Amino acid sequence: MPLVAAGVAACAASDGESVARDRVAFDPDYKGVETRLLDGDLVNFRVAMTGARDHQDVDAYAECAAAQYALIRGFGFARHVRTTVDIEGGIWRGDAVYTISSALPRGLKTIDAEVTVSSCAENGIPTV
Repeated sequence: MPLVAAGVAACAASDGESVARDRVAFDPDYKGVETRLLDGDLVNFRVAMTGARDHQDVDAYAECAAAQYALIRGFGFARHVRTTVDIEGGIWRGDAVYTISSALPRGLKTIDAEVTVSSCAENGIPTV
């Protein structure tokens, strides 16, 4: 079952009031990244984890993988194309697509690979 806003629902209090994301227990266990080159600069990342608070944690894991992959391939930037997130049996799975490039790509969801990888390390999120 695809989750876009379901992570928010999972954080809702029983009385209908929402619970702040930083007040939800966060004990991530990163299960790995599967990377697949789709076409030229288009790359698919499939990530899995348990202990996520919501879809944002899965998105961050995929972004960290994309940033490291870009650096490994000798590129400095990536642009987010799309991410879908599912949860089943307590395992969160993300299926993300990014483009990688040597120059800052056009678009709103661009990332500087070096800055992102550094941030991932600071936050304890593994990369490829």
